[in-house]
Amino acid sequence: MLNMKRMIALGFEGSANKIGVGVVTLDGTILSNPRHTYITPPGHGFLPRETAHHHLQHVLPLVKEALETAQITLKDVSCLCYTKGPGMGAPLQVSAVVVRVLSQLWKIPIVGVNHCVAHIEMGRVVTGADDPVVLYVSGGNTQVIAYSEGRYRIFGETIDIAIGNCLDRFARVLMLSNDPSPGYNIEQLAKKGEKFIDIPYVVKGMDVSFSGILSYIESEAEQKLKNNECTPADLCYSLQETLFAMLVEITERAMAHCDKKDVLIVGGVGCNVRLQEMMNVMCGERGGKLFATDDRYCIDNGAMIAYTGLLEYAHGNTTPFEESTFTQRFRTDEVWAVWRDTKKDLSNADNKITQNAVEEGSLVR
Repeated sequence: MLNMKRMIALGFEGSANKIGVGVVTLDGTILSNPRHTYITPPGHGFLPRETAHHHLQHVLPLVKEALETAQITLKDVSCLCYTKGPGMGAPLQVSAVVVRVLSQLWKIPIVGVNHCVAHIEMGRVVTGADDPVVLYVSGGNTQVIAYSEGRYRIFGETIDIAIGNCLDRFARVLMLSNDPSPGYNIEQLAKKGEKFIDIPYVVKGMDVSFSGILSYIESEAEQKLKNNECTPADLCYSLQETLFAMLVEITERAMAHCDKKDVLIVGGVGCNVRLQEMMNVMCGERGGKLFATDDRYCIDNGAMIAYTGLLEYAHGNTTPFEESTFTQRFRTDEVWAVWRDTKKDLSNADNKITQNAVEEGSLVR
C-alpha cells in the first residue's frame, strides 16, 4: 500500500505573465511555490513572444529552487503537472515543452491541468471552503461558478473582456506602474478617491460586459483630467466600485439559484481588498461566509497546478505524452472533477484505478 497523502507533484504555471513552479502533497501541503513575473514599462502590456522568452529564462532556475526549498529529489515526485489552458499561446507552450522534456528525462507521468479549475481547488484547500459559489476574477477570465454533477458549471461570465484586463488597460491610460501589477496600483490609488463618477452599469442577465465601460472611462478620463474635474484617484475609485457592484450582483443571483450561502473568490483580482469587503457584506446579509486568500494563492502560481494535477493523478488520470499539448481555449466546465464525488479514502490507497471507481464511472472523461 502507498501512503497517498505523501504523494508529491511538481506543477508548472505559465499561462500569462507569471512563470511559477510549485511542489505540493495530496493533503494540500505546499512545500514550495516560487514564481517570477514579467513586468513591462508603464503604459505597456505584455506581448506573447516576449512573455514566452521571459518564461524560458526563468523556468529552470525556478525548478531548481522549488526542489531545493521543498527538500525533495526527483525520486519523490509522483507526477509532473502543467497548465494545459486557457491562456496565451506562446507562454503556455513553454510549460508544455518543459514538462514533456522533463517527463522523458525523469520517466515521470504528465498531468495536464485546467488553469481555472486549479484556481478553484487551490482556493478550496487553502480556505477550507466546502461547496461555495465561486467568483473567478483575473486578467483573462471573469466567471461565476458552482459545482454540480461532476463539473464546475458556469452560471455567469463576461461576454467580452475580463475584469482584470479592463483594470490593466485603464492603468495604461493613467500610466500607472506594472510593478507589482497594474490592478494592485489601481486598488491603492482608488483608496484616495473622494468623488464618484457615474459609469454605465452593464449586467445582461447573469452575464456582464466590461468593454463599453472601459471605452467610456477612457474617454471621460481624458476630458475630465484635462479640465481638472476629477483626479486619477477618483477615476480608479469610481471604476472599481462600478465593476465590483456588477460582480456582487451576478454572484448573489447565482447563490439564490444554487441555494448556496458561501462564496469563494479566486484569481488575481480576488486579492483586491475592496472587492472582498463588498462581497463579505453581501454574504453576511444572506447568512453566509466569504472565503478569500491573499496574493500567495490568488495570483497565478505553480502550486495550484501541482495540487489539482495531483488530485487527478490520485484518481488514476494521467495525460498521454501525445496529448500533452496546450490550448488557449479550455473551458472550466469541460473538466470532469473526478475528485469531488469520490467517497474513497485516498490517504491509504493503491496508486491504481480501482474496480469500484470503474464501476461507478468516475474515471470516464
